Amino acid sequence: MLGLLGAGGIAVAGGSTLAGLGSAAAAPRGPVCTLTREAMEGPYYLTQRPRRSDIREGRGGELLRLVLTVVDAATCTPIAGAKVDVWHADRQGLYSGFGAAGAETRFLRGSLKSDPAGKVRFTTVYPGWYPGRTAHIHVKVHVDRHVAHTGQLYFPQRINDRVYAEARYRHLGDRVDNHQDGIFNSSGGAQTKLLITEPQAGGYRGEIILAVER
Repeated sequence: MLGLLGAGGIAVAGGSTLAGLGSAAAAPRGPVCTLTREAMEGPYYLTQRPRRSDIREGRGGELLRLVLTVVDAATCTPIAGAKVDVWHADRQGLYSGFGAAGAETRFLRGSLKSDPAGKVRFTTVYPGWYPGRTAHIHVKVHVDRHVAHTGQLYFPQRINDRVYAEARYRHLGDRVDNHQDGIFNSSGGAQTKLLITEPQAGGYRGEIILAVER
């Protein structure tokens, strides 16, 4: 393993950390990023994914601005035009398109193509939990018409605790923390936690760099 990909930068061979992608591109030997850990797709993926940035469709909950950056794991350079799908549960732990939410619904699902900096930006809400799982967001990255990454994104436990103390988040049985979640543990969830900041406008901002194979 040549380095560790993190939300705040990319660690590469030799122990140096690249805080910005510009410096990654300028490295003389061409840095090699560690592939972002993948995780199971899960049962709630739908092929019909609305192309949109705001995926809330009126679902309540704590505002979350999600910023994902797709880079080439071989060079650490941004990948423009990658199609990024995200989907997650609402604050009550329900997924659109299934069960009580109704097969025709598509809330908290969306797809965007990355810009020249490799970024996609979604406006959503902080996901709830459901029995057996900690809070997570599913992500799938398509590059050059093939699936380059399938994974799950997580949150720092302290942020989960703060958000879930709010009355508007319905508690569905016993809550599972990150360290108790089997998928989090088996798929390296600690390496795919979002870097969370609190925007002045309220809510949270979550960021991560996804290093994938072209």
